[in-house]
Amino acid sequence: MQHIPAYIPSPSSGVLQLGPFPLRGYAVMIIIGIGVAIWLGNKRWVERGGLPDQVAQVAVWAVPFGVIGGRLYHVLTDWSAYFGTGGRGFLATFAIWQGGLGIWGAIALGGVGAYIGCARRGIALAPFADALAPGIVFAQAIGRWGNWFNQELFGKPTTVPWGLEIDAVHRPLDYINYATFHPTFLYESIACAAIGCFLLWSDKKYVYGHGRLFAVYVALYCAARGVIETLRVDEATHILGIRLNVFTALIVGAGALVYYIRSFEKQPGAEIIENGFIVGERSPQEVLELRAKQASERAERKAELAALASDDAVTNTETADELELDEADSAVEHSASDDAETATISITPQASDELVVDEVVSTSPQPSKRGGSRSKSGFLQRKPRPQGRRAAPKE
Repeated sequence: MQHIPAYIPSPSSGVLQLGPFPLRGYAVMIIIGIGVAIWLGNKRWVERGGLPDQVAQVAVWAVPFGVIGGRLYHVLTDWSAYFGTGGRGFLATFAIWQGGLGIWGAIALGGVGAYIGCARRGIALAPFADALAPGIVFAQAIGRWGNWFNQELFGKPTTVPWGLEIDAVHRPLDYINYATFHPTFLYESIACAAIGCFLLWSDKKYVYGHGRLFAVYVALYCAARGVIETLRVDEATHILGIRLNVFTALIVGAGALVYYIRSFEKQPGAEIIENGFIVGERSPQEVLELRAKQASERAERKAELAALASDDAVTNTETADELELDEADSAVEHSASDDAETATISITPQASDELVVDEVVSTSPQPSKRGGSRSKSGFLQRKPRPQGRRAAPKE
């Protein structure tokens, strides 16, 4: 019986060599996450009234700014690892494929890039951020798997069955004798996926506008990150014995809640978007009524399609039955026609070497009810032989 390990194994290497080109798992996960964010954000933005190419146009600014912001935050909050005694050095600050993108910096500077991109096209940032919020958090869920390839951002030692195996070279010196650790990257990935699903569900059930859905995303992520951060044992800056990221999560999360409350008090409705531009606003009641109307129209369309499909099924069944009957009639007609065209001549010997020729005729076919032709009996009938006719004797 094959042995199943009671832990999550880590990749032996985070790089796959494709000839001369290295394919790094961390970079692949980041790129996939960005792709998912753009795809889902574009889908939601178009549904809200935006144009299909606007998300990609803004992403040209937001993505580079986000990557730079994430790297800056990581380096600044882990300064000693690069510029302290025995640090990695200045050039290592550019090696983002080795890991080290702080989400706080990525969101902050990425938001600046998004603002620039939106301003250049006259797009309001708040509804745009609401449309992108679920895609961003799903991107984080995917991107966290890059940490698995690099064997980083794990938690305290553990013996639980889902513990993460870490090679000795990647373990902190204080935990060099431990083999398995809490997979905090996995905890955060699951938390981000759950937040994304909640945002999608909540956005259909409640009324969000003016950046409030984005604020909900930030608040929920900060709550999850603050808890997960307490499990991590990798190097980090501490304040009063608490990791810096815990304080960051508390401050940013509180700011998001304040923004949500003030926005709801001032503008509880949602923007009306046409071609990416705000042209008006609906009250919460108007938004709910519009959703109910759209749901009713979708239900009616589904019912109509189901009725058409049912009618087509009945028509196809009747057509199949008619085809079977036509084939049966055709077979009978061919059989009757072949019999009618066959003539049989029998020669009957008579006295004085007389020969009498029997002529065989068939009954004429009768038309069938379905437009074909059938004979009444299906048999050939023999014509009566005339009396008194005899063949003349040979001289």
